[in-house]
Amino acid sequence: MKIFLLQISIFLISFSASAQIGINIPNPDESAILDVYSQEKGMLIPRLTTAKRDAIPKPATSLLIYDTDKKCLSQNIGTPTKPDWLCISNNSVKMFYMPSVSFDTSKNANGQIKDLYTLYKNQFGSPKAKSTSAPSSIPFFPSNKDLYYYVTDADPNVFSNISISDSGVMTYDVRAAATDCSFINIVFVVK
Repeated sequence: MKIFLLQISIFLISFSASAQIGINIPNPDESAILDVYSQEKGMLIPRLTTAKRDAIPKPATSLLIYDTDKKCLSQNIGTPTKPDWLCISNNSVKMFYMPSVSFDTSKNANGQIKDLYTLYKNQFGSPKAKSTSAPSSIPFFPSNKDLYYYVTDADPNVFSNISISDSGVMTYDVRAAATDCSFINIVFVVK
C-alpha cells in the first residue's frame, strides 16, 4: 500500500510540475507556463531603478524588468555572469528622414503634388538592391496615418506654398530651377 501511495504521489507531483498556470482563463495556452487573461486590467512587472537592476545578482538571460530611470522595459540579452540590458521599448526610432526622391524643378509650376507616404512605402517595400541575406523588403509603417509629416527646411528660391495633408500628400509650387545648392528636408515622425 505504501509503495502504491508513493507511486501516486510521484505521479501527481510530476503532473503538476509540467502544467500551465492560468489566471482568469480555464484553459491556459500549452506553449506558456503562465497565461493571464483580462479585458479590464494589465500586468505589472517588477519596477526597478537602473542601479537596482544592475545590482541583481546573476540575472537570468531574458530577465525582464521595467527600468524607472530609463522609462523602458529592459531585458537581459547577455548571460547571468555578463548581463547586457537592452531597452526593448521607448528607445525606438521616433523620427526619420524620408528616403531620397526626385523633384522636377526644371520649370516654374504651381500646385505640384508628391504622395510622400506612398513614395516611402514603395521604396521600402521593394528596394532596388539588398545584401545577400537581407529580407526582400524593409519594414515600413503600414498606414499613412501612422506618421506625421514635416518639411523642416527648403530652398525658398525653388519651393514655396508647401503644405502636407495628414495622409502625407505634399503640395508645393516651384518658383525656379534648382541649383547645385538647392535642397528640401522631409522628416517623418512616428505618432
